[in-house]
Amino acid sequence: MTAQTSQTATAPLFHLAGTGAALPGPPVDNTVMDEVFHLSEEWIDAFVGTRTRHFGWDPVTGAATHSLADLCAEAAVRALDAAGLEPAELDFLVLTTATPDTLLPTTATAVADRLGLNHLPAYQLQGGCAGAVQALDVARALLAGGHRIGLVVGGDVTARFLDAGRDVAGLSSQELVNYVLFGDGAGAAVVSAEPLGEGVAVRSLLNRFTGLGRPAGQIVDWHGAARPDPDRLMMFEDYKAIEAQVPALAGEILWELLESTGWRAEELDFLLPPQLSGRMTQRIVEGLYAPAAREVSCVAETGNTGNALPLLQLDRLLPEMTPGAKAVSVVVESSKWIKAGLTLEKPREDQ
Repeated sequence: MTAQTSQTATAPLFHLAGTGAALPGPPVDNTVMDEVFHLSEEWIDAFVGTRTRHFGWDPVTGAATHSLADLCAEAAVRALDAAGLEPAELDFLVLTTATPDTLLPTTATAVADRLGLNHLPAYQLQGGCAGAVQALDVARALLAGGHRIGLVVGGDVTARFLDAGRDVAGLSSQELVNYVLFGDGAGAAVVSAEPLGEGVAVRSLLNRFTGLGRPAGQIVDWHGAARPDPDRLMMFEDYKAIEAQVPALAGEILWELLESTGWRAEELDFLLPPQLSGRMTQRIVEGLYAPAAREVSCVAETGNTGNALPLLQLDRLLPEMTPGAKAVSVVVESSKWIKAGLTLEKPREDQ
């Protein structure tokens, strides 16, 4: 067991002072998906279980309406407002995404510019569903190194990977599923070394690559002006492998996180499960033992927003936490199999 997963709950790693979320435009329901892409509402509901999603582009014309920087800056402002802080009080920014607006300059620096930040570290991580936890891990190290307050932002947009004008009838199932799984959005969290604002303590954090020798469950491609193989898929999802492996991985993560804090499953007040899709989340929750925990999920309304998802869940969680409440966030990234998660507690006044 690594040092990160063996830390006890005697002292918080850091605190969440405030969170924020940003979703572009009105929700796009399955009726619209049927009209635009000719994907039946019944099939989407039975296979994926996602009712609505938000796009930073017009699904009819394909025209972009929101950039990743737009969404990340909006979520960041809301997180700062929730924490009662000004941008000038931040010591660092960490942004994570699989779909940056440009390779250079980084979206992290674009967001820093929009927030009026200068003369501070602005990091960008390339990640998938576990990216938010990876960014929080970087923030943990920065806070441990002497910084006081920082901002973590995660988000994704799908405009360059899903073609509004394409006839999807001929697509393979590995590519077609991406049209119904994903949505766009961003989430943000203000983190602090000492309790501020919401003052939710992060007791332990799991961030571990576990994909040695295992085929990737998802591939998101990219290319420049030259594309030597025009038949390469831009997005590939091995949904069957994900269905087979994610529930078991989620169970392993839950028990590792409980062990790291010395908590019992019966003590949990909230469970934040992996958010691949509505149907998959339902299956995972049914297999996890947390008998008193209330589920905190958003994927059925937001679609799979990648790097934003754990932060969107935290944004829903924090207002619900009362003193003494305990929560576990379980995150699985299937791109090359990463285990991630958090244990969180709202301290009582006497703690």
